Amino acid sequence: MQIRAEQLHRHLQAGDLRHIYLVSGEEQLLVDEACDDIVAAATRLGYDERTVFEAVARAPWDELFADAGNLSLFATKRLLDVRIPPRGLDRAGSDAIRGYLDAPLADTLVLCRAAGLDWRQRSNAWYKAIEKAGAVIPVWPIGGRELPRWLDGRCRRAGLELDRDALDALAERVEGNLLAAAQEIEKLKLLHGKGRIGADDIEGGVGDAAHFDTFELIDAAFAGGAVRVHRMLDTLRQEGVAVFMVIAALANQLQRARELAAGENPRIPRRRLPVLQATVKRHGPDGIDDLQKECALLDLQSKGMLRGDAWQSLERVLLSVAGVAQPKLSEEADRLRV
Repeated sequence: MQIRAEQLHRHLQAGDLRHIYLVSGEEQLLVDEACDDIVAAATRLGYDERTVFEAVARAPWDELFADAGNLSLFATKRLLDVRIPPRGLDRAGSDAIRGYLDAPLADTLVLCRAAGLDWRQRSNAWYKAIEKAGAVIPVWPIGGRELPRWLDGRCRRAGLELDRDALDALAERVEGNLLAAAQEIEKLKLLHGKGRIGADDIEGGVGDAAHFDTFELIDAAFAGGAVRVHRMLDTLRQEGVAVFMVIAALANQLQRARELAAGENPRIPRRRLPVLQATVKRHGPDGIDDLQKECALLDLQSKGMLRGDAWQSLERVLLSVAGVAQPKLSEEADRLRV
């Protein structure tokens, strides 16, 4: 079965736990907190012995499940906390998980956690076996639009009440970095105690901890967020992200948009489909072709084959994607060639 992250609390309260859980997602804080909820529920039900297992290459899977059948003298139930790398399980791990699920132990609960699994891993036999025998909980990132609501809920649980201006100010400072957001909320609670927090309190007490990844930047451009593009790109540059990595990701997403414009069905995460559809609607097939040509020239510039600042050119291309008219690199390419 599959459980949405927001349904997990209700599922755990029911007390009828599955043999195995898999929690995966790109945001480590959300994955860890979902796993903490499962561990707490298991502890309440008597799973008082816990083993942490790193599913690295050539991991001793046989030992893990053999030991699971040998509880210590005072333990009644055991929790196996399996840490899966982003690349997923190797053949030995897949075979071990599927073999265990053929005859799971009555007093053992297996919790698998992974900080992000791509669609290939989610189509593998071990993933499907967990989904059939237990439960998978996909944890999706909190986007810019959802962030104020997420912050509001977390603040209220901490006993803080932020007005709209304060929430917007907090979101601006921690966008893309949920761990920093959680830390800043705890700091606000320590500084001001429970109660109402205004925008001035945020301005004076919260540092700028915004962090963006490449695909958040590209999604902002595809969604038409020109103002956010400028700020996010500047943040990535200051963090030392390689410009060619951003260009490669942009080229990849423009290709997905072109396939969508041609009526094809590219493999796109469902949550990202709306921003690609917005780009198709804004530019059409011919406009996307032009953007792909700009991206190819931008790649040459990043490799030193065209003069100029690739970061500045990248911003122009991203603003063009967002719908803001910009000078084209193709119009300057001849004079910029080295």
